[in-house]
Amino acid sequence: MTVTTISDLSGHVGQEVELHGWVYNRRSSGKIQFLIIRDGTGIAQTVVSEKEVGPAAFAACDELTQESSLVIRGLVREDKRAPGGYELTVTGLEVVRVAEDYPITHKEHGVEFLMDKRHLWIRTPRQVAILRIRAEVIRAMEDYLHEQGFTRVDAPILTPSACEGTTTLFETTYFETKAYLSQSGQLYNEATAAALGKVYCYGPTFRAEKSKTRRHLIEFWMLEPEAAFFTYEDNIRLQEGMVSYVVARVLERNRKELEVIGRDVTPLTKVTAPFPRITYDEALERLRAAGRDIPWGEDFGAPDETIISEQFDRPVFVTHFPAKIKAFYMQPDPARQEVVLAADLLASEGYGEIIGGSQRIDDLDLLERRLREERLPAEAYQWYLDLRRYGSVPHSGFGIGIERTVAWICGLEHVRETIPFARLLNRLTP
Repeated sequence: MTVTTISDLSGHVGQEVELHGWVYNRRSSGKIQFLIIRDGTGIAQTVVSEKEVGPAAFAACDELTQESSLVIRGLVREDKRAPGGYELTVTGLEVVRVAEDYPITHKEHGVEFLMDKRHLWIRTPRQVAILRIRAEVIRAMEDYLHEQGFTRVDAPILTPSACEGTTTLFETTYFETKAYLSQSGQLYNEATAAALGKVYCYGPTFRAEKSKTRRHLIEFWMLEPEAAFFTYEDNIRLQEGMVSYVVARVLERNRKELEVIGRDVTPLTKVTAPFPRITYDEALERLRAAGRDIPWGEDFGAPDETIISEQFDRPVFVTHFPAKIKAFYMQPDPARQEVVLAADLLASEGYGEIIGGSQRIDDLDLLERRLREERLPAEAYQWYLDLRRYGSVPHSGFGIGIERTVAWICGLEHVRETIPFARLLNRLTP
């Protein structure tokens, strides 16, 4: 007998198979019981009759509760009315463990309750679908970068210095000194790019931001490419190429999951390169026309990004930000020194920033000056300055947030559903 999964039932019509899974739902009709089974790959209906399985096994079904685990054997037949289009006529079953009364039932629950039970909530079809899409997004990003000649070289999580700014660092004790949880792997990527040419890292990043918006997590995951001899324009082309590729891959491989979560895929079909671009100055004009009076030199908040992104049918780049609101390592525009060769990519449908990137400063004197202006400790950055002392070249890179990207592709209201266990301002468990 073949041990298979629910997702592969279509290849076993007319055959007897064995499934390993959990009871998602159960209903009884006299001498027939219908067990809806899930196994992580899908949901299938099974039909249990006393005639086929015998009195003892049939009686055992009466004791099965939601999430009870079992091994079930039966004949596969096609039935378009059944979940997934296939049904199992059960010939035998073994109960592995009868579950206690399950706290998440097939009714509406509040978000905080579901987050408290996140370790169980992730078993539901919607959450499974989202996590499968997340996995495909990550896989597609890595595949695209490998096709472009990038090598994965991961960066440390414990670091001696800040990358994005000292106000959002998580500090920890590192024996007799201090260390910080990584905000970004970018500075280390710049070092490995000088060794390997084109690199990227993928891993968790941490921001001690006291933010409760639908876009913020305390711990989130980023994929960060960096390349030597890469200009600002090269960087933008890589971003729009990768995002277009990722969306197309999800549309191709995750249609079923997108249907489960009720995603209207029409807007996603428009995500093709090249993406429109507007400068920071042009964005200010658009925001002022929408009633947002933002002085030149101030950064955009989530509502501002929403307003801008809703004006386009695909992601849009906002470019040439004021240097004073961007990181110390960003290259000034030679034609206008008060702005930098940086771009944020705002996802369409009001989702806001998913990518931040720039060309990096490659001149030692300028980088030292920027460190002084930002009052950053020069001793902590000596290794980083070495990259400019020994064979410095123009180079560029970016970071893309996995959770925000998944929230956009899935059409979710909040990033908390895009990661198995969200770390929020008010949540460290489960």
